[in-house]
Amino acid sequence: MTEPPTLHLTVGLPGVGKTTLARRIARERWAVRLTPDEWMVPLFGGPEVDGRRDVLEGRLLWTAHEVLRSGGSVVLDFGCWAAAERWAVRAVAEHGGGRFRLHFVDLPEAERRSRATARWEADPGTSFEIPPGDHDRFRMLFQAPTDAEVTAAHLPAPPAGAGSWLAWAATRWPSLPDFSAEQE
Repeated sequence: MTEPPTLHLTVGLPGVGKTTLARRIARERWAVRLTPDEWMVPLFGGPEVDGRRDVLEGRLLWTAHEVLRSGGSVVLDFGCWAAAERWAVRAVAEHGGGRFRLHFVDLPEAERRSRATARWEADPGTSFEIPPGDHDRFRMLFQAPTDAEVTAAHLPAPPAGAGSWLAWAATRWPSLPDFSAEQE
């Protein structure tokens, strides 16, 4: 039996195994996999270049929306460290006619750091070095999904000042169209 169009979002810090999981989901579910890290280094030479990651992620999110609209499933291997980002991705998935599944991956901190370093050393062309200070900063910025977020039946209200999650998403990822205009 084929599953309905679904957007699978892998969530976690670098080195926890998001891409490995995303590859497995894509293979098992016949889904398109979109991994920004595999695009950033070949296109721009680094993981964060003059805000280009946000632009790239917006276009990949738009592509995911289009895949869902065409009846296919997609895996976004984004990390999505903030709850607001995850809610916005869910809103885009629902707008595209798809279901949403969040896959949170975590590891003990020492193992995560070791794996991130090993990945970069093994394949620097599709990965990037993470200095210890960045690992510390990433850990401080990361908001792990709560059980309430994972099991929520409905989207909460968008952040203050945003008319909808779709409008917020278009602000967060500047190359993503504001799908909320279609709903008016």
